[in-house]
Amino acid sequence: MDEDFDEFLHVPARLAIVALLAPASWTDFRFVREALGTSESALSKQLSALAAQGFVEIDKRKLAGARRTSVRLTARGREAFRRHAGALERIAAAARTHPAATAD
Repeated sequence: MDEDFDEFLHVPARLAIVALLAPASWTDFRFVREALGTSESALSKQLSALAAQGFVEIDKRKLAGARRTSVRLTARGREAFRRHAGALERIAAAARTHPAATAD
C-alpha cells in the first residue's frame, strides 16, 4: 500500500468532509451537512473525530442570538488530504497500467 494512504481519512464520510472543506476557508456547518446529505449528529461525530486528529478546527459562537458553527481544515488537515489524494491517484494509475487478467 502507498505510504501516504491514510486509513483514518479514507472513511467515506471523513473523506467527503475534507474534500468539501479543501477549497474553502471557514465553512458553515449547515452548508456542509446539506452538501453531504447527512444528519447533524453524523456530521458532528465525524467532525469531532477529525478535530481530535488535528485535521479540522471548529468554531462555535452565538451571533444575534443564534448559534453558528463553522469548520475549516487546519494546515495539518490540508497536508493529510493532499497526501491521501496523491496516494489514491497513484493507486488508480497503477491499476490502469496493470489491468487484471481477463477470464476466458
